[in-house]
Amino acid sequence: MKRRTFLKNTTISTAGSVLSPINLKADNAAIEVLNPYNRVPVNFIIDDSTALVNLAYYGIPQFAEVFPDNYKQDWKNLPREIPDSFVLEFLEWCDQNGVKGKYSMVPYPACTGWLHRFIPGWSRKELNDSLKIVRELAQPNWDIHSEMISHTRVIDIKTGVPYPEASPDYMENWEWSQERSADELGEYIAYSLQILEEAGFHCDGVTTPGGFGSRNIPNLAKGTQYAVREVFGESVAHFFRDVITEPGKSVQPQVMHPTGLQGSDPSCSVHMIACTGDWFGGWDGLTPGDADKFITADLEGGRLPEVIESEEPAIFICHWPGIYYNGEKLGFNIFKTVVNRLHERYDNLRWMKLTEIAHYWAAREHTVAKVTINEVSLSAPFSTSGFTIKLPFVMENPELESNGKSLQLRKVKDELSFEDGTYYMEGNSTTICLKLHKGQSYLRSQV
Repeated sequence: MKRRTFLKNTTISTAGSVLSPINLKADNAAIEVLNPYNRVPVNFIIDDSTALVNLAYYGIPQFAEVFPDNYKQDWKNLPREIPDSFVLEFLEWCDQNGVKGKYSMVPYPACTGWLHRFIPGWSRKELNDSLKIVRELAQPNWDIHSEMISHTRVIDIKTGVPYPEASPDYMENWEWSQERSADELGEYIAYSLQILEEAGFHCDGVTTPGGFGSRNIPNLAKGTQYAVREVFGESVAHFFRDVITEPGKSVQPQVMHPTGLQGSDPSCSVHMIACTGDWFGGWDGLTPGDADKFITADLEGGRLPEVIESEEPAIFICHWPGIYYNGEKLGFNIFKTVVNRLHERYDNLRWMKLTEIAHYWAAREHTVAKVTINEVSLSAPFSTSGFTIKLPFVMENPELESNGKSLQLRKVKDELSFEDGTYYMEGNSTTICLKLHKGQSYLRSQV
């Protein structure tokens, strides 16, 4: 349904009757939930990143031990490190251009060493400095994810040692996760998150390494929900697992396993879906990319315009070794081109963290609206910023009451100027953008 989710068609619904007093000039009609701030969410996902370690260098020989015919890359000629100087360069450019995204911190990268303890080959100071960069410079605008524990071998979480068998059944990328229960996956995911917590990170979600959980998504979703809640106490967990590149197929986030919606302790898990492949430099930093696959030089073609025109979240992906591209920064330069083209083409984008998108989709699916005389009440199990609704009637000088406080909303000049606590009127409709708090909120007309 593109960006517009009609309340009458989801678990967000209008209840009661819409009356026709002086200030409510509509009859029974659906309230619409628009995109956050009435803009198209954009996010950039970085996989296979961590502190210092180039996962391609250390991971390829482990993958080749399991599938020797599939991994013949000359991994010894790859750099073993992706230096912090590049991390700083990348983050600085992203900050200057408003980019937000997801940055993995693999806790035990390719079994080399532990982020919260030490990694052989680097000093403790080098590791601490690297972690500090991500904590202080990346974390404000980037979700930090574990990408399970090692991204290669499955770890026995009772001992912290990899299982001895090098087979698909004991590799995170392949079979081990496919028939595990939600509890088993949750314990494994929680183990990875606890390492990141000890390293000073906060995580609202996780990324799956390779095919982890690909045939077991319901249990993966529930396990992620359990783990994020257990370690960080968050009610809305999210995970990145799937990519859809086929035109016409929805890439909207999928809200899963909502529980406790009527009580004081609701929770859910949100499956975040990317809309592109990695067309930057590949997971191994050996496959040159192409900016035109994302958006063409004439700004009309490519996968991202397809998704943005449908007004669904445009989440695109890369792998960190391909962005660095063996020191040549080929993937980074392609990324710059893509972002510059997006900003040249569109004025209705909003860069958002996956956490922000997940909260918004959880709220839009499970908030209940009721319209009565001079009032719209919103019952929300989940909070979110930029909650934007279109009322099919005029609401003069709307005021928001929430958490025992009242806020007079400010009128904006057009539908691209929304901030929390603003509204716009056009014809017989009123569009309102607000910070939606958990619990009850009320919009009232102030004549």
